[in-house]
This record gives sequence, C-alpha cells and structure tokens, in this order.
Amino acid sequence: MRAAYIERPGSAADIRFGELPAPRPGPTDVLVDVVATTVNPVDTFVRSGAYPTPLPWPFVVGRDLVGRVAEVGPGVAGFRSGDLVWCNSLGHDGRQGSAAEQAVVAVDRLYRLPAGVEPATAVTVVHPAATAYLALFVHGRLRPGETVVVAGGAGNVGVALVALAATAGARVVATASAADADYCRRTGASEVLDYRAPDLVDRLRSACPDGVDVFLDTAGRNEVESVLDLLAPRGRIVLFAGGASRPVLPAGALYQYDRAVIGFAISRATVAELAEAAGMVNRLLVDGRVAPREILPLPLSATGEAHRMLERGELRGRRAVIRP
Repeated sequence: MRAAYIERPGSAADIRFGELPAPRPGPTDVLVDVVATTVNPVDTFVRSGAYPTPLPWPFVVGRDLVGRVAEVGPGVAGFRSGDLVWCNSLGHDGRQGSAAEQAVVAVDRLYRLPAGVEPATAVTVVHPAATAYLALFVHGRLRPGETVVVAGGAGNVGVALVALAATAGARVVATASAADADYCRRTGASEVLDYRAPDLVDRLRSACPDGVDVFLDTAGRNEVESVLDLLAPRGRIVLFAGGASRPVLPAGALYQYDRAVIGFAISRATVAELAEAAGMVNRLLVDGRVAPREILPLPLSATGEAHRMLERGELRGRRAVIRP
C-alpha cells in the first residue's frame, strides 16, 4: 500500500512517500479505500509534534478522508462494501492517518456520505464544519437570537461558523478583508467589518450595541483583553487556535459580568460529539451551504508539498484535495 508517512515528528520535509503494509480491520473496524484526503492545520501540528499525541510508527499523516468501504469487521453493522463514507478523526491518539491508499476506521467514527455530494468537496468541509459546530454549540452554547462575532469569517472554519450560526438563528458579524465581504454576506453574515481597520474594536462595539454573546477568532490572535469589553453579560469567548498566544486576562471583567473564556480542541471531542457534529456536516453538504472556493488537486506523493504550502500560507482561498 502506498502512503505518506513520517518516522519521527518533524518538518514537512520529513514526510516520506512509499510502500507500507496494508492495514487490516479489527472486529469493529471498517477498511476503507481512500478516494480523497486533504491537509488541515491540525495535521501539521501533529506531524511536527506541536500537538503531543500518541502515534504509531511509522505514522501515516492526515486526519480526514472520503472513501469506499472495502471490508467490514465481523462486529460491524450498517456498512457494506462499496458504500461512500467519510471520517474526520484519524491521525492522532494512536490512530493511523488517512494519507494512504487504504485506511482502517473504527465504525463509531465513520459516517455515510450523502448521495450526490462530490468527494472532493466533502473532504475539504468535514473537518472545518465539525470544528465550527462543536465550537458554536457544544462549547459556545449558542442559542437562537444571540449575537456571534466570527473573526476571520472568510477562512475554512470561519465560513462554516458563519453559515452554522446564521442557520441557527443567530445574528452574525464577521471580520474579513474588504475583498471577502460579499462572500461572507452570502454565507450568512449580517454585517462584515474590515479586519484591517485600525478602529476595529470600536466598529465591533457599534455593530453589537447589546454586546457579543459568542466571540470566535479563527486566526488565533486571542486578543482577550480588548474583546472582553465587547461581551454581553454571560458572553463567551471560545479559543480554538493560536496555541502559542499568551493573552492578558482581566479577571474583573470576567467574573463581574459572568463571562467565560473556553478552550476547545476538536482532538478532544468525544465520539458522541463527533457523531452529533457529523449530522450537521452532512446537512451542510446536502444544502451546499459550505464549499471550497477553489480546489488544488494533488497526488498522494505530493502530501509533503501540501503541508509545506499550508504552513507558508500558500493555500489561502484554496483547499488541497489529495487523491491516491
């Protein structure tokens, strides 16, 4: 089996491409012929060691896949050979990754791909959309009628945050470049502010006169001190990017208004939470609400280059779709 793998944590240059033994499914596993995979920032964190997690060696990189069921274990029900499926939680916590011709997926982490959805579109959506769902509803506790600010509303996760929050009946204010403003509005933002504006905080305050209920910063700048004053009583900031940031935390502005700062990593999500998110992801895929603006097709042998491009910022507005 051909695969992209590493033998130790390191840079994108350490990703090798070659033959590895084909995986075999256990009693409650499904063997999947990979149709498409992709690369997300979390994949670079795991590969480099920035996100510590148990890994088998050699380790196949990658988290997400769309594929066809090749074989099911004797304890598996609900899937059969040929079914189109997807997974977004491989490649960490002892599980091999998706950048290979075949992958083994535990049945409770595998979901059907809705009919008519293109695998290339789906594989770019399943991770950011699930991240957005969990950030908004599990950790952000979003309710209809609340005000959400999405900093970076035109990015992969940002688009999903805007679409999901708007669909849930929230008022969404996004920050983005001026060139992306219309795109954010089409996705569901009621107002879009230029993130480069020197008076951005004042503009956000004017746009959200009753305060912000949920604030999400997809870029991971985590400027908590300036954002706290924008929050409504019991407002929430959800931190899910920017692991190296060291924000100032004014305690008084938190406890005097019952506000909260909540950390969230999708790698900690439970199987039940991932399954809950998967239902919403499939609905988004069917509706076509979230899709990549541009796809960059790459062969499996170019997985290392995809990691390099992502880390250099060369994939902005594009998603790599890697096919074995």
